[in-house]
Amino acid sequence: MSLLNIFKLRYNKYMCGRFALIITPAELEKIFGLRLDEEFNPRYNIAPSQTVPVITYQEKDKKKKISIMKWGLVPSWAKDPSIGDRMINARSETIQEKPSFRSAFQRRRALIPTSGFFEWKQEGNAKNPYFIGMQEMETFAFAGLWERWVHDNNFLETFTILTTEANKLIHPIHNRMPVIIPEKAYDRWLSPSTELSHLIPLLAPYSENKMEAYPISKLVNNPKNDVPEILERFR
Repeated sequence: MSLLNIFKLRYNKYMCGRFALIITPAELEKIFGLRLDEEFNPRYNIAPSQTVPVITYQEKDKKKKISIMKWGLVPSWAKDPSIGDRMINARSETIQEKPSFRSAFQRRRALIPTSGFFEWKQEGNAKNPYFIGMQEMETFAFAGLWERWVHDNNFLETFTILTTEANKLIHPIHNRMPVIIPEKAYDRWLSPSTELSHLIPLLAPYSENKMEAYPISKLVNNPKNDVPEILERFR
């Protein structure tokens, strides 16, 4: 089976299974106040298993850090990193129960910078793609969890995106949406000292008042297409 067919079969059923980050490292630093030392170019069609900037709090250094991680969580105890293929999302309602996510939720929470995400809506016999983000294309952040997997002195840092019930804007398209962390709550979400009970309210659906959704072309269906034209309104 081709890589494209694997993406279509496995990932289009997920929320969120594709997103964009169309800003430069310099813009990323200006928005989040953190310097990315690794190379990253604006991305218009990010797919699972690919690498993107992720913000974490490093307890050892007692500070926030932005670094490149692979999308698809690989727990530290996993024997095979391919488990990450099935762990691109985590339902926020069950993260305190699932062994794969429980420890990370307690100590290794992350912010995933984004310009918006994609979802496919069933319209008649067709599934049509939509781009969903903030008005004015404002950069925001998904709630995530991260892990470091070590094997033979090599390590792999990975992440997953948390999901929750869809808000009123997104519900006609899909019944789930990524958890979005308000800017004023970034530090609360990242800090390992935050009581878990204070995090639960952040897992609620983000208000639709500042968001927008619009149809785009099926160019996005192929993860090899990573071009600005993907974000253009269609119809």
